[in-house]
Amino acid sequence: MPRAATTSDPFNAIAEPRRREILTLLAAEEWPVADIATELAMGQPSVSKHLRVLLDVGLVEVRREGRQAFYRTNPMQIKAIHDWTSRFEQYWTGQLLRIKARAERAR
Repeated sequence: MPRAATTSDPFNAIAEPRRREILTLLAAEEWPVADIATELAMGQPSVSKHLRVLLDVGLVEVRREGRQAFYRTNPMQIKAIHDWTSRFEQYWTGQLLRIKARAERAR
């Protein structure tokens, strides 16, 4: 079965590590493209391309002020990803508890 296009699937969009870095940066506040590029040591065209993908899947929103574009995360779309991934938290919690118990028994 072919993968969904990066531009239509948020999970494929966040599979790219640089896009996750951008989302992490935008989590606290909105940023202009030039500042994102500087902060992440990336070229502005590359940042713009990644932001376009994130915008297309709805993970970020943009606000224009004159010629400058300010990007921020879209909390509702981020929450949808969080809600889906949190279903698997129980597996990690259980696994970590088992690892801890084994380590304590080994002492």
